[in-house]
Amino acid sequence: IGNGAAAPYSYPEPPAAPVKKFSLWDDRQSRLFTDPRALREGDILTVNIKLNDKANFKNQNDRSRTAARKLGYDVTLGWEGNSTSGKGDAGLSSSTETNADGEIKRSENLELNVAAVVTEVLPNGNLMIRGSQEVRVNYELRVLTIAGMVRPSDIGAENTISYERIAEARISYGGRGRVSEIQQPAYGQQVLDQVLPF
Repeated sequence: IGNGAAAPYSYPEPPAAPVKKFSLWDDRQSRLFTDPRALREGDILTVNIKLNDKANFKNQNDRSRTAARKLGYDVTLGWEGNSTSGKGDAGLSSSTETNADGEIKRSENLELNVAAVVTEVLPNGNLMIRGSQEVRVNYELRVLTIAGMVRPSDIGAENTISYERIAEARISYGGRGRVSEIQQPAYGQQVLDQVLPF
């Protein structure tokens, strides 16, 4: 699930229907024994998306380091019957400690149906599909895009397929508007997060 930026793309052109004279029977009409599933380039199928994802990540890191150094000396000097002596100690110590905690909680629930177009039929018979849906409610625009590869045998009798059966699935859902702007931090805060080292 991404930011919902829908990239424009061109739809494949379906093959032209043959021109026929007037008849009571039309091949373009639904037949009782005709397979309604999308099997050719340009056909449309419905993708059922039902996401209920919850994740909880927690990371804790504690680091502590202590170092100590001590140096002592004893010096005695003498000349012409006189002598002098001296003793001293020098020490150095350092201590560092770092504590870091991080936690991420995420909960997503998405139930949508979106129509997708068959953009390519691969040599092995698998279908490449792509679909997009935009919904505007007041000042909020929601965009859903989906793309991937499906097997014709996974398409149901009602010309539907679950997102779980889409290989290499790319699902993006997001939007822009008043609600999205409120959820984002202010531009000044974003700059400070990048500049401040702590």
